[in-house]
Amino acid sequence: MAAEALRGAALRQRFDALGAFLLEHQGIWRPRPFTLLQCPWEQQWPALATWLREQSLEHAEAAHHTPGTLAAPAPLPEWARQAQALAEIGPLPVQPAPPPAARLSVDVPGRKWQQIDAFAQHLSFAHTPRHWLDWCAGKGHLGRRLAQPGQQLTCLEYDPALIASGTALSQRLGLPAEHIQQDVLASACEQQLSPGMTPVALHACGDLHVRLLALATERGVQQLAIAPCCYNRIQASHYTPLSQPARALGLMLDKDDLGLPASETVTAGARVRRQRDQSMAWRLAFDLWQREAQGSDQYLPTPPLPSAAFAQPFPQWCQAMAALKGLALPGTDWAVLEARGWQRLAHVRNLELPRNLFRRPLELWLALDRALYMQEHGYEAALGTFCTRELTPRNLMLLAELPG
Repeated sequence: MAAEALRGAALRQRFDALGAFLLEHQGIWRPRPFTLLQCPWEQQWPALATWLREQSLEHAEAAHHTPGTLAAPAPLPEWARQAQALAEIGPLPVQPAPPPAARLSVDVPGRKWQQIDAFAQHLSFAHTPRHWLDWCAGKGHLGRRLAQPGQQLTCLEYDPALIASGTALSQRLGLPAEHIQQDVLASACEQQLSPGMTPVALHACGDLHVRLLALATERGVQQLAIAPCCYNRIQASHYTPLSQPARALGLMLDKDDLGLPASETVTAGARVRRQRDQSMAWRLAFDLWQREAQGSDQYLPTPPLPSAAFAQPFPQWCQAMAALKGLALPGTDWAVLEARGWQRLAHVRNLELPRNLFRRPLELWLALDRALYMQEHGYEAALGTFCTRELTPRNLMLLAELPG
């Protein structure tokens, strides 16, 4: 039987099962192989660890999206079976929106427009919206896709350049949209919400979409829809649970933990993958160099750098990085060190595969925390998908509506 969206009592039932699963296996998904020479779990399951360390970088790349299909030693297949069962969730009902005018997709990247259109097709509210509120709107593409004749549209955005571009687009298309500069985290933002509005947020990050849920419940907004994104984009050092069941569970999550769901990406092009791999291999090699030179067993983080920084030869890059970190490190055999960095990257990527099994369970647990929060405030909540994961891995969508 096909998986269905979750609503009613099923939200809490799945939340509890996911919470128990994540707590039981936190020794697998919390450690980050990129910062460790050996993961703690490798001692407990040496056959699995050895098998993963014997695999190539190409193997890890091929398995990135489907780690659950690996013919790996125990207990990985059992973890995969449990993770897949607990993370299974179906689409929200399709509510066909009026077809958009072709001109609306002008100036919108193709994949982004497909996500917007899919979001629009799953807004199955009991009451027809009268006033759309595009939250963290950017240029307002989502709001313009949704707004129909006779409906109002307000777009809230912080970046003045995006507001100017969005206003110009709305005027050019002849749409009566109001684009407002607003820091949605500021206290004055509550004045922008009224019960008659229908807020929508497609991939608003962390604190930004949580702020919408909090203000919506305070202001008695009738209905809303969000597709959450980037749970790690928060001001606090650790996650603040929203619902009572999440607070009771006591699953402490730091920003690294919260970043796990976002580690799954849509397949990048070959050039982007090469640049990413080179950057990571060089960082891992530099880390080996500084550990051995300083007699340290601590990972030394390096700042994000533009791709142009990796155009210089490897020895010069390492020396520049050492200077940036204020370290005086001895010379070494650079060819050997770089080769060790690439070998370590293969180890890291393959050792991440067990951790990756928990990406979707953790993401679903976080989304369910939001759904239960809305339930606690009197809303009927539904959680499901609105598009395929090939279009975006962040394809979960929460609908919340006050009854009556």
